[in-house]
Amino acid sequence: MAIAQQPSTKQDILQYLWQHDSATAQELATQLEISQQAVRRHLKDLEVQELIFYSAVAQEMGRPQHVYQLSSKGSDRVSPASSINYSTFAVSLLDTLAETVGPDQVSHILGKQWERKAIAYREALGDGSLQERVTKLVELRKAEGFMAECHSLESDRRFIMTEHKCAISNVAESFPSICGHELEMFAQVLPDCIVERTHWIINGEQRCGYLVEER
Repeated sequence: MAIAQQPSTKQDILQYLWQHDSATAQELATQLEISQQAVRRHLKDLEVQELIFYSAVAQEMGRPQHVYQLSSKGSDRVSPASSINYSTFAVSLLDTLAETVGPDQVSHILGKQWERKAIAYREALGDGSLQERVTKLVELRKAEGFMAECHSLESDRRFIMTEHKCAISNVAESFPSICGHELEMFAQVLPDCIVERTHWIINGEQRCGYLVEER
C-alpha cells in the first residue's frame, strides 16, 4: 500500500524510515510512487543535512546495495512530540536531582537503575546459546525504541551489536555517564562475555557499537 503524498517528499522519506527502521531507494520509490531518480535526489539532500545515512549491504550478485536509515538528528526531526517531551522531562528531572543531591549521587542512582534493567534482561534472555541471547537482546532493545542489530564475526563466539537510533540520546548528551552504566549493564546481562564499546553516538559517530566476545 502506497504512502499518501504529503507536501514534502523528504518528510515522507523520514517518516517511512522512522516507521520501518531502514529501506532501499527502490523500496522508497515504490512506496512513495515516484521514480528512483527522484528518490535518490531527495536521499542525497537528506544525507547532506545529516538526517540519514546508509550502509552498503553485500548481495549474492552485483554491487552492494545501499540501505538507508535515520541518523539521531533525523530521528529527532520525526519523533512524536510526546516522545520529545518525555526526553525533555527526564533531562530536567536529572538536572534537578543533580542540583539537589549532587552529580555523584545522580550517577549512583542511574547505576542502580541499570542494575535493575540488567536483571530484567537476564531473565528475558534465559540460558540459550550466545547467538540466541544476543539476538533476543537486540529484539528487546528494538522494542524499547533503539534501532538495534547484530552481526556475527567469524564464528558464533563474537558478535557486533549496533544501535543506530538511541532512545535516550537526549539524556545521554546531558549525562554521558549513563552510557558507561549501559556498557556495564550489557556486561552483567552477558556475564560469560567480554563487552567492549566500539562506536559512540556521543562522540559524533552515526551509531553506538559493542563487541561481544565469549570468554
